[in-house]
Amino acid sequence: MTAIPVAPPENRWATPKRVSLVPLVALIFFSVSGGAYGIEPLFSTSGPGMGILLILVAPLIYSVPHALVCAELGTAIPVEGGYYHWVKRGLGRFWAFQQGVLQWVCSFVDMALYPVMFTSYLSSLISAVAPGKHVFFEFHLWKADIAVDLNWVICVGVIVLFTLLNLMGAGWVGDSSVAFAIICLTPMLVLTLIGFYQLVTEGTNPISSMTAEQGQSTWNAFGSGLFIVMWNYSGWDSVSTVAGEMENPKKHLPKALFWSVLLIITGYLLPSLASLAVGPGGENGWKSWQDGALPDIAGELAGPWLQYVVTIGGLFASVAMFSALLASYSRLPSSLSHDGYLPKWVSKESKRYKMPIASIIGSSVVYALFCFSSFQSLVIYDVFLTNIGILLEVAALIALRIREPELERPYKIPGGWWSIGLIAFCLAGVSVWAATEQYREEGTKAVVYSLIVVGASLLLYPLLAARKAARAAAAADRAAVNGRDAQTGDAEGGAATVGAGAATVGAAGAATAGHAGTATAGAGAGAYGLSGGQPDSAHTDKAAGGTGTDSVEA
Repeated sequence: MTAIPVAPPENRWATPKRVSLVPLVALIFFSVSGGAYGIEPLFSTSGPGMGILLILVAPLIYSVPHALVCAELGTAIPVEGGYYHWVKRGLGRFWAFQQGVLQWVCSFVDMALYPVMFTSYLSSLISAVAPGKHVFFEFHLWKADIAVDLNWVICVGVIVLFTLLNLMGAGWVGDSSVAFAIICLTPMLVLTLIGFYQLVTEGTNPISSMTAEQGQSTWNAFGSGLFIVMWNYSGWDSVSTVAGEMENPKKHLPKALFWSVLLIITGYLLPSLASLAVGPGGENGWKSWQDGALPDIAGELAGPWLQYVVTIGGLFASVAMFSALLASYSRLPSSLSHDGYLPKWVSKESKRYKMPIASIIGSSVVYALFCFSSFQSLVIYDVFLTNIGILLEVAALIALRIREPELERPYKIPGGWWSIGLIAFCLAGVSVWAATEQYREEGTKAVVYSLIVVGASLLLYPLLAARKAARAAAAADRAAVNGRDAQTGDAEGGAATVGAGAATVGAAGAATAGHAGTATAGAGAGAYGLSGGQPDSAHTDKAAGGTGTDSVEA
């Protein structure tokens, strides 16, 4: 009797869990917003009328233009590494390197704020975890005094937990973000209902004043508030770096961006209007609102129970934002490694989940170090570096429209060059304004920090590019020698034909990718490389479309 061959059991971990549409919306939500937490200073700075106006206007001049750029480039080039590859395709390797490095460095202080935010909300419930309350030991590093306390240990615990989640892939991060969104938005819904009930029953006008103070000019209120609200509307490109782990990004990404814009605007507008029911004066009046005031506002509206509920929502919002952005930022060093600028082990993937282990863990270690309060002041260079990244993406969009008009664009910004010109004008204008406001608030220190980071990145590129070229040349030489040896062996014994062919493929892959490539990599090298030239690595949209290999490097 002939045995019937049985197929081996399917390995459920052979393919990483993909990010579907709803989790993608949740990822964008936490990459950009996380809810009304953090919007409070807008009203004490600009007033209730101007604050509400800015919540509605800022998306039109900042969020929607950037989201449109991300929708077109993200569907045209849906690969792991996202905006790094957009800039490489449109502007070349030098500017792509700057984009990748500067945005990753920008994340050092930006990401450290979320675990600190978590402990800040936690300390309002448990005073023992407040900074400096329980210090284990102290030491001096350079010009900073470092205190290892319970607060920092909890920050590290949060980072470890969500690093482990990220090591399972963006699909799991996206699914968890859906649960976190429900937990975070439920307290906001309760607060909104209670606040609106009080507004209606007490006949309170939430927009009793246009500006924060009697003599404040409308222009001053608008400008100061715009600087605050733009950071509550930034980060639309973040999710692009995990495009290789999305289900059909060419179809889902534009939809997810659209629904995210509506969700985020609503998530700011309704709780803000409801919170204005507390009025201008008093301990929790809008004239005294600062970061983290939302739980106290909730307590003023409905008592301690709502204060606790909103605080718990803030706890989950802070860790969800950290988790979503870790998935985004950790793909940048991995992409730089794929292109040969960083060691190969940085992009080495786990066998089970196909995630860049060193890239994720290494990023988390840096974020843990920046959780020390002595380093948190470095956040002042965040504004300049983020603006540089946005403007590079706009430049890449324009360059690709000119150089590659036939590039497949599943979503194309309507309106032609008039729309692109308006988008460029809005984003450039807001970026310049934000940089000006940052300089006005922080002085030359912000400029100096930014110049140091940018200068270091500019100097680093030629060094790493030269090292990369030398390694590629050496690899090609070794492959050529191996090929000649194989051909000699074939002439003598007729047994090395396959070895020569393999060496030739290896030489072609090494010369193209800047590190040891594969035959598949060589075949796919033209997919998403520099416009008009050879790409640094074989990034294709196979994984992004849900077929082919799971790693972005085929």
